[in-house]
Amino acid sequence: MKKNLRLVFGVAVSVVFLYLAVRGLDLKEVVHWLAEADYYWLFPAIAIYFVGVWGRTWRWHYMLRPIKVIPLIRLFPITCIGYMGNNVFPARAGEVLRAYVLKRSEDVSMSSSLAMIVVERVFDGLVMLLFVFIALPFAPVPSSLRALVIAASGLFLAALLVFITLASKPGLAEKIYERTIRRFLSETMQEKVDGFIYRFMEGLYFFRNGSDVIMVFVTSVFIWLAETFKYWFIMQAFVHMDAGFPVPFFVLMLMNGIVNLATTLPSAPGYIGTFDAPGVAVLEAYGVRGSVAFGYTIVLHAALWVPITLLGVYFFRRARIGWNEVDTARVQGAQSTSSG
Repeated sequence: MKKNLRLVFGVAVSVVFLYLAVRGLDLKEVVHWLAEADYYWLFPAIAIYFVGVWGRTWRWHYMLRPIKVIPLIRLFPITCIGYMGNNVFPARAGEVLRAYVLKRSEDVSMSSSLAMIVVERVFDGLVMLLFVFIALPFAPVPSSLRALVIAASGLFLAALLVFITLASKPGLAEKIYERTIRRFLSETMQEKVDGFIYRFMEGLYFFRNGSDVIMVFVTSVFIWLAETFKYWFIMQAFVHMDAGFPVPFFVLMLMNGIVNLATTLPSAPGYIGTFDAPGVAVLEAYGVRGSVAFGYTIVLHAALWVPITLLGVYFFRRARIGWNEVDTARVQGAQSTSSG
């Protein structure tokens, strides 16, 4: 019931954002611009995107080293499965699916995996905000978005500081846990939660080394720059049109940052609407005709969604995982974060 309510709410959010994206547009004009686009630019765009996916795999491999050294060639399919799961299932189920498949194939606890995945999202959020701030002098953020950017910056920085503190001072983390949460638990629950806390802290181990933190941050910047270059390549499919393209690379950095922050909101699977409306709004703010901005954004969205989803489905089937195991992954993920 709860899962269905989340799905319904997400679909409702997507409908609202889609309405914001298409209101006032001449859809015949959108179809015209789509028909005029040079789609051969999709080939380098998809290629550079998968360079970024390989970077994500390497980052995960690097973070997992204190627990288990897993070759990139074995982690890459699991990474693809996870991102496929995010694209086709609601509530970012791909994150717990990735942790589940890693446990199934490499015997790494889901608590540790989920801790690292949370940290990945924090670094991704920080890089998105970094892109926004770098772009500000060249492509100022509309005033309506400034408050959102400032609030998000505070949240992501606070989360990063909490993780660094927990990892670098495990004794302090243990004291805080014992004096707050643990004292209110029954003996049975204490055993379970103690196990979860231990494995979660194990997942934050790499934070104890400053050079590791820097390496993960630099890798995150590389990952998102690769994705921004995908935005740039797909823009080339539309630059021959007299409709406001091209825009500076800094505007694409800004767009990348804002749309990916927006996709943290609940939505229908595949970030429908929450990706498109902010993307169109940013491009329109910098002089791109609305119908072209919408056409470009849906081509970009499809190019981000289709290749990784198809490859993820292929690896999912090759690993002989049943679709019913997605629910198993959700249950085990919930158990690992509530009772270890």
